[in-house]
Amino acid sequence: MKELVEVIARALVDEPDKVVVTEEETDREINVTLKVAKDDMGKVIGRSGRIAKAIRAVVKAAATKTDKHVNVDILDEEEG
Repeated sequence: MKELVEVIARALVDEPDKVVVTEEETDREINVTLKVAKDDMGKVIGRSGRIAKAIRAVVKAAATKTDKHVNVDILDEEEG
């Protein structure tokens, strides 16, 4: 999941070098955290959160084979 989110995010932002994706996996879920430059937050979230929803939908579809719930959190580089 980490690689998938990273590829999508790097394609969307102006500063792909500042994209950092971390993944934590437990028995029932996978938590993916995406950090991007502050100026790129709008590009990753999109109007009314449409791009963020699309990223989450693609990751959830990819995770159907794992039978685990996937959470995707999006932060700017100053958060977390």
